[in-house]
This record gives sequence, C-alpha cells and structure tokens, in this order.
Amino acid sequence: MSSYPCDLTLERHFKGHRDNVTSVDFSCNMKQIATGSMDACVMIWNMKTQMRAYRFEGHKDAVLSVQFSPSGHLVASASRDKTVRLWVPSMKAESTAFRAHTATVRSVNFSGDGQNVVTASDDKTIKVWTVHRQKFLLSLNQHINWVRSAKFSPDDRLIVSSSDDKTIKLWDKNSRECIHSFYEHSGYANYVDFHPSGTCIAAACTDNSVKVWDIRSHKMLQHYQVHSGAVNSLSFHPAGNFLITASSDFTMKILDLVEGKLLYTLHGHQGRVSGVAFSRTGEYFASGGSDEQVMVWKSNFDSVEDSDNVRLQHQTTSSLHPLPVSCKAQPSFSSHPCALRSEASEPSEHFNGRDSHAAAHTQSASRSVSHGAATPPHTHGPLGSTSSSTQRPRSRASAPHPPPGGAPPGLASTLEHIIGQLDILTQTVSILERRLTLTEDKLKECLENQMEIGLHLQRPEEA
Repeated sequence: MSSYPCDLTLERHFKGHRDNVTSVDFSCNMKQIATGSMDACVMIWNMKTQMRAYRFEGHKDAVLSVQFSPSGHLVASASRDKTVRLWVPSMKAESTAFRAHTATVRSVNFSGDGQNVVTASDDKTIKVWTVHRQKFLLSLNQHINWVRSAKFSPDDRLIVSSSDDKTIKLWDKNSRECIHSFYEHSGYANYVDFHPSGTCIAAACTDNSVKVWDIRSHKMLQHYQVHSGAVNSLSFHPAGNFLITASSDFTMKILDLVEGKLLYTLHGHQGRVSGVAFSRTGEYFASGGSDEQVMVWKSNFDSVEDSDNVRLQHQTTSSLHPLPVSCKAQPSFSSHPCALRSEASEPSEHFNGRDSHAAAHTQSASRSVSHGAATPPHTHGPLGSTSSSTQRPRSRASAPHPPPGGAPPGLASTLEHIIGQLDILTQTVSILERRLTLTEDKLKECLENQMEIGLHLQRPEEA
C-alpha cells in the first residue's frame, strides 16, 4: 500500500485575462506559463514574482489552444479566427501567423522534435505543418464533424484526434491512413492525449467520463465516472502513473492509473475548469477556467515516487492494467458522504510567502475506502478512493454541494434529464453554427459572382 501526500498546495495564482481561460501550458524550464483565453489574448506568466506577465494581442477572436515548443523558444496558439500564430515568448511579442483552416482552429500541438505542428479544426480536418516556414505538409480528412483535439504520439509516428462525430481516430502520420476508430456512444471527446509510454490514449468526454484505451489491442483499459459535468481537459503526469482532469463541475480530479482509483478532488476555481497541464517534470500543474484565473499547484508527488519507486519504474515501460467492470471509480459526493463531511471541516491555510497574490485555504485530506459489502447500490464495486479538497478564499458564493447523505433518487433523475436536454441543445447549437458557416460561405460566393457580373457588364459599356 503506497503512502500519498496529505496536501496539494496552491503555489501561485494569476489574474489578467478578461474572459474564460481556455488552455494552459508550461515551458520546458518551468520559468513561464502560457495561457489562451476567450478574450483573444495569449499571456505569458513568469514564475518569478518580480517579473511581469506579457500580453500578446494579435488574434481577432478567442484563443482556444496554446502550447510551448519542446525547446521553449516558441509558443503556438490556435484561434477561432481560423489562424495559428507562433510567438516568441518575450517582451517584443514577435509572431508569425498563417491561415491554417477554413473554420475555427480548436487545437495545436508540437511534435516531439519541435519541427512540426498538428492542428484540428471545425472544418473537419487535421493538418500538419512545418514550424519554421509554416509549410503545409498533409491533411487527414475522415472525420464528419468538428475536430476538437489532435496530438502527436511521443515518437511522432502517430496522431490521435477527437471529433463531435463521436469518434476518436488513430492515424499513421507517414501513410496518412486511419489505423483505428474508437467510438463514443453517449457523447464526444473534448480532449485526447497520449500516455507518456505511447501505448495508451486518454479521452476527456462530454458524458462526464474519462476513458483510457490501449492503442495496440484497441480495448478500453479504464473508465472513470468521477465528474458530475463534462470533462474538458486532461494531462498525464510525466511518470505515467497519474492523470489530472478538468471539468465543468468546477473541480479537478487526480486519478491513480495503476490502482485505478480517484485520489484527490480539488475545488479551486469558481466556475468551469477549461484547461489543465502538468509541468515537464510533474512537480507542478496549472489550471485555468471561466473565473478568468490561472492557478499553479505543487503536486507533491515526489514523496509518492520516493515511497513507491519500484511501481513508478515499472509503469514507464508497461501498459496500464484493465479494471474489472465492477471497479469503476465513482463521484466522491455520492460514494463517500463521510469524506465530504470531513472535507468541509478543519480548513488549514497554506500560504507561499514569496507570492503576495497566492493564498490558499488547503483543507485537510480525508480518506475513506468503500468495501463491497458496504457499497451503496448506485456505486460499482469495491474501489477505494481518496479525496483531498484544496480551496482558495472565495469572494463569491461557492457552488452548492450535494447533501452529505447523497442526492435523492428523484432529484438525481431530474438532473440527468436536464443534462440530457443540455446535450441536445449543445448539439442543436453546433448544427446551427455549422449551417451559419455554410450560409456565410454561400453569401460570399454570391457577392463574388455579383462583382464578376458587374465587371463584365462594365467592360462592354467602356468599349
């Protein structure tokens, strides 16, 4: 039985964006953090307190994805304005832009060698570009709806993509062929990424779940139903043992992939959490959300690695073990009411004196293990779960928690119905947006045709 750290501590928090923070990423040397926002800006935050942040303005619409290059010398950003920009993360804010797609660009990701970027768009395509000349290399075109996310594998041979067409596709970059399609039945994946070993992929899904697949056997290894809202983003710890998820239920969850259980629930943001990312060493992770704030947390996983070194070493070279169907992790608010009660009491404050802007009320961790005989009817088996709630002081009212005894069946069914209706509304809006885009294209063609006709009519008159 491994021993886990008692607290995850909030080291820094930054405020500067004027709208929802959509994406976060660390530089390789941990000195800077890049963020994108619906305010159309990219910001570079310096971890040293005496250094100011840089605001990069160049996009004409929301920035939906940002990433540092492996060397840290460039930052790529993808925007709703249909362009990708490559920025030099310095005070001069030098950048080059290229029109990558014919619709919103939702994702941008550097290859491991830093030579290429892969982009995903609402035009239903995935494209690969060279970094230095922004030269188009190839396009992958089998999705039939918006593509939300696309990532290179650690060895750059494969690309994984997720789409609103309810598929996750695995591509061979060299042959440009789709190797396999994973199907989602109750929703679609907002975000996908490769495990550091390159043998698995994880998906953050709109049906509130997180799924892990083996890309060799094409089998689902793990299925976590730990959130009560859509999962928007996720990030693997570099060691491969842990996964952090960000959700519209205002929380982040840290999952132990080896044991197949929920370790921590973090309540920090005062709204949906849109983006999350581990640093390159795994010592820190950052999050951003609709409260316009960027938070930097210390993971404290170094103590886990020291106490469980053998387990970490083995995991980096082997695949994850599949969980039995009866061992899916469940939300802590329904499975572990006693843990929720103890989370709400005895707050202990952690404050980093180096940063006058970063203060956090970190509540003491509590653990409860549900055994098969004592498992409530709506849970799925004897899975232990550890929950640690880490909170900041809140100026606004926090999101209401369910009562300690769990939600009544009637309320639960009503909420499920509401969520289902919201899913339908979301799909309807997606269809309307797609039709609007088509209408705009048609109008543009009509205007161009009218201009051509006008020019043809003018020529005989001039003659």
